[in-house]
Amino acid sequence: MTLPPGPYAGTSTLSLVARASAFSFGLVYGSIKLKYLKMIQRELFTYLLYFTPPGKGKVTKKAQAKAHR
Repeated sequence: MTLPPGPYAGTSTLSLVARASAFSFGLVYGSIKLKYLKMIQRELFTYLLYFTPPGKGKVTKKAQAKAHR
């Protein structure tokens, strides 16, 4: 299998370490970014659930229907 051309395309130990480091950095960065986006999504949902005026939005109408049962 031939390696793609680029800054980490060599077969030396340094290039292998550089590729492994770049891959590890990508995994860590992606994991942190995913956690952040999930946190933002949860906060946005909570805001819409509790601070939407009555009669506006589907979330509030569902909550009102449950309250009147």
